[in-house]
Amino acid sequence: MTEVNKTTKTRTSRKKVNDSPNKTKTLLREHAEQQFSQELEELSKIDTRHRPPNWQLSPWAVTTYLLGGKLDNGFEVSAKYIGDRRIIEIAVATLTTDRALLLIGVPGTAKSWVSEHLSAAISGDSKLLIQGTAGTSEEAIRYGWNYAKLLADGPSMDALVPSPLMRAMEDGKIARVEELTRIPADVQDTLITILSEKTLPVPELNSQVQANKGFSVIATANDRDKGVNDLSSALKRRFNTVVLPLPKTVEAEVEIVQRRVESLGRALELPAEPPALEEVRRIVTVFRELRSGVTEDGKTKIKSPSGTLSTAEAISVVNSGMALAAHFGDGNLSAGDVASGLVGAVIKDPVQDLVVWKEYLETVVKEREGWKDLYGACREVS
Repeated sequence: MTEVNKTTKTRTSRKKVNDSPNKTKTLLREHAEQQFSQELEELSKIDTRHRPPNWQLSPWAVTTYLLGGKLDNGFEVSAKYIGDRRIIEIAVATLTTDRALLLIGVPGTAKSWVSEHLSAAISGDSKLLIQGTAGTSEEAIRYGWNYAKLLADGPSMDALVPSPLMRAMEDGKIARVEELTRIPADVQDTLITILSEKTLPVPELNSQVQANKGFSVIATANDRDKGVNDLSSALKRRFNTVVLPLPKTVEAEVEIVQRRVESLGRALELPAEPPALEEVRRIVTVFRELRSGVTEDGKTKIKSPSGTLSTAEAISVVNSGMALAAHFGDGNLSAGDVASGLVGAVIKDPVQDLVVWKEYLETVVKEREGWKDLYGACREVS
């Protein structure tokens, strides 16, 4: 047998092993269009309403996908966003026009979550993503170059490396820009021509890429974090801004936390019991009181820590507690399991926040009926 044949046989053998049905890969986190593919398919089957060009679903079906509900065929669509229906309707309606959508709010108000699910329902593709950071360059938004081909053959379409935004323009899909205000101001303004003219110039080739119908941009931003770069007036005018608020009631926030924790628990295959409603309610109550600076009954004013204490952080605290309960406890979430995550979420500044937290423990948690276990566990960690 020749050396070439030996190599070919070895490669074929490896391929068979890798393609074996017994060898499966489990993704840590599926994209929305993969995770909820059945819901999208069921909605598409019964969706007889008008669909804008290149939309996978009608605006009504997109809204139903996000907010959940029972379809005419009896299929139950899960709620991805729990909140004011009008907010989602405005967001979806914006994307049917020629204006881009800017989702703004404090950290943890589900901006990225809503952005991903809107893209999945409208385009069937939530992967056309630009993650904004202080180091995001103009090339990440417009296009880059394959420098080997550029040096060998000079500027050409083959040497051009399209950005997710350029691919969205060509395919008539939704492009996502996360944390827009973290991108330097001069780079942000790269979007102005794209959003106003629906055209991306390529001066090196004396050419341009024009957007196909269905193209739009969903950007997210918050103004609470450090390192924020304000949007220019010219760029703001290209967006329709929708503010995503914090949950209005304890019940709404508890429901959000419970749903997300159960979903994450299944995805991570944590061998723990779903958290008891009362334990989730206690964590949410702590977060809401410290956020607002007043106790739930309105009788006691308290100091607020430096952090935002968002719903997303509450989800993280419960999820961390479930992992501790599963691997180092009896599988049932207890005060001792959530204490370390709770203290870590509150105390961001080790000096200022520690004072606020200890005062809250002594004046509120210690005196509240049924909270002695949480008080003791948090005192031990603090």
